[in-house]
Amino acid sequence: MNLNLANKTAVVTGASRGIGLATVRTLIGEGVHVVGAARTITPELKETGAHAVSA
Repeated sequence: MNLNLANKTAVVTGASRGIGLATVRTLIGEGVHVVGAARTITPELKETGAHAVSA
């Protein structure tokens, strides 16, 4: 899928699991710089390459 989002920045909340984590993975795959905010930073979120922020 090409969403024409390469080199854009996105903030995803609830990024540590579920739909939030799936969104992070999709955006990273599209070349987006992602800030993933979550209450708990999980290893799965760190593995995506997103900048993980505890919020």
